[in-house]
Amino acid sequence: MEKSTVIGEVREKVNQIGALITSVHPLVPKLNDSPTQNELLRALFELTKQVEVIKKHLLKLEKRDESSLL
Repeated sequence: MEKSTVIGEVREKVNQIGALITSVHPLVPKLNDSPTQNELLRALFELTKQVEVIKKHLLKLEKRDESSLL
């Protein structure tokens, strides 16, 4: 499998994860428990950050591969 194909598949999965994380956000206030809400929002924020780290590294890898062709 080509690297570009793998990058595309990983990106697709990471985007799905990001969408799922985002879909949890509107549910949190409905818990009506402030300590739990705070912890869940904190955890969701950390998950979002890590998803963005993965996306950033994929982008760097893509750019590195493209520049090696020149």
